[in-house]
Amino acid sequence: MNLHAMNSPFTQEQSEHLNRLLPTLTEEQRTWLSGYLAASPNSSETPVAAVPDEAANALATEQSSAIETREVTVLFGSETANGQSLAEELSRKIDEQNIKVTTSALDDFKPKNFKKVQDLLIVTATHGEGEPPDNAITFYEFLFSRKAPKLKDVRFSVLSLGDQSYEFFCQTGKDFDNRLEELGGQRLYPRVDCDVDFDDDAAEWIDGVLAELCETSEDSPARESSPAGAEAASTTEAQTVYSRTNPFKAEIMENLNLNADGSNKETRHLELSLEGSNFEFEPGDSLGIFPENEAELVDGLINEMNWNSEEIVQVNKQGDSRSIRNALLTNFEITRLTKPLLEKAADMFSNDALSELMEAGQEDRKKYLDGRNLLDFIRDFPPQTVVEPGEFITILRKMPARLYSIANSCNANSDEVHLLIGKDEFQANGGIQAGVCSGQCAERAEPGDVLPVYIHRNPNFKLPSDPEQPVIMIGPGTGVAPYRSFLEEREELDVKGKTWLFYGDQHFTTDFLYQVEWQKWLQEGLLTNMDVAFSRDNAEKVYVQHRMLEKGSELYRWLQDGAHVYVCGDEKKMAGDVHKALLTILEQEGGMSHEEAEDYLKTMRQEKRYQRDVY
Repeated sequence: MNLHAMNSPFTQEQSEHLNRLLPTLTEEQRTWLSGYLAASPNSSETPVAAVPDEAANALATEQSSAIETREVTVLFGSETANGQSLAEELSRKIDEQNIKVTTSALDDFKPKNFKKVQDLLIVTATHGEGEPPDNAITFYEFLFSRKAPKLKDVRFSVLSLGDQSYEFFCQTGKDFDNRLEELGGQRLYPRVDCDVDFDDDAAEWIDGVLAELCETSEDSPARESSPAGAEAASTTEAQTVYSRTNPFKAEIMENLNLNADGSNKETRHLELSLEGSNFEFEPGDSLGIFPENEAELVDGLINEMNWNSEEIVQVNKQGDSRSIRNALLTNFEITRLTKPLLEKAADMFSNDALSELMEAGQEDRKKYLDGRNLLDFIRDFPPQTVVEPGEFITILRKMPARLYSIANSCNANSDEVHLLIGKDEFQANGGIQAGVCSGQCAERAEPGDVLPVYIHRNPNFKLPSDPEQPVIMIGPGTGVAPYRSFLEEREELDVKGKTWLFYGDQHFTTDFLYQVEWQKWLQEGLLTNMDVAFSRDNAEKVYVQHRMLEKGSELYRWLQDGAHVYVCGDEKKMAGDVHKALLTILEQEGGMSHEEAEDYLKTMRQEKRYQRDVY
């Protein structure tokens, strides 16, 4: 009969050790051990070496495993789900080493569980101007409060995701790393800060963390590969798997400007073929596009540097090579400048004026970076020594993908993906410059051309699991794109729950994107309510937040009925204004104080009833 906590005075852990040890003993060993224990009232203090060799070895192994195997907690803060994907990959690899691991979003982690934490691994993005992502705010506030516990026996490591074009690059990860050390934690592995091209750096961090964990838990045997896993690998051996690191070349089937003549905007509706990709996606997911730089800008840069455009350079660590012209067209970002780029160029160029700029104040450098591209920079601060193409590209950022909300349902159009892309134009060094990807789609992408793409999952922007729960969708301009996919999906699945769309743009006659489709869904009842705000049609500008306040009483009733609120679009102003409108409605219609209203929205966010996809 096996021992367990119910039929013996031993704990469950002790019972498990004994159940593994006792069957290995010979009759002589059992007899000796019985007499030994009976004669030794303080046997727990007796060294293991006093036990016969075989039993001692088995007991030592069990004791070592019990002492050295630590539980790992993996937490992620993620706005676009890159952090979540990396955290899940890390957890899977830890689990394969037979080490116990738990994984959750930072906001789902209960502060009381800190007392159980042994090894803490955090993967976090940074949002906006150095702020934590939405699903990390509560944890961030707790960690920096007086309630934060001492972490004397906790080991930790942080993987930080960011974008070097922002001033506060990877700030949330840096904050977590410093604070965990302040609270007494010990670094298991140094923090790694990743730019938008994060694959290599993230892989290095994961491997480093795993090595440290496995060294601690070296007595925990790794699991063998399962036959099922081998079988799955063999069935897909001949099938190409497309991903962010191996994008699918999708053919453009349609590229339409949805704005009418006279509009101040140019908004493109693109339809791409996914036939042969085996891609699947859900409403709320995005499509990543790797854009191409303008040939004119690339050729100007090559001429300025006096290079041979056909000279071959290595473009990645895997050893892939191509001409410098092709590399600058597709592999590297050359339309934006960053502080790290200027620092590396200053070491390479031997240009005194550039050195002076780097020694100037932060505001001077920031002012220079704004609106200038790499060709502007080379003309302003030409290298004073010979710089070869292969050397030069080592200081450039890899071309980051641009993410766009998918505007159709996979269930309704399985081999197509629809996008809504607004042409982004801005003042740049005395002229007008278009965004790399939006400019390409508006000016150069024709039906028949292909774009390198991949599906980007976004588990933080999903329809409610209960289709009967009310849905409130807020999305001015191109922020309306995912709601087209929401309604297509609900139409395909014949969902009957209530829906309410708040949409805004500049002019009714020229900028009402997908107008016919919204009106059709209103008539059919798939869309219950729709409120629109066209800001330039009246003397006083009206935006979506004003329409929300006008319908505050009804909107509050929807919230009380369990409505899920979605916000998509501009992060810098619109998202904040919408948040303030929701607070005002809770205060005015619900009689809440400002703090109570904030807590109400915080609870909604934790319950996944308040989701944002802002940029």
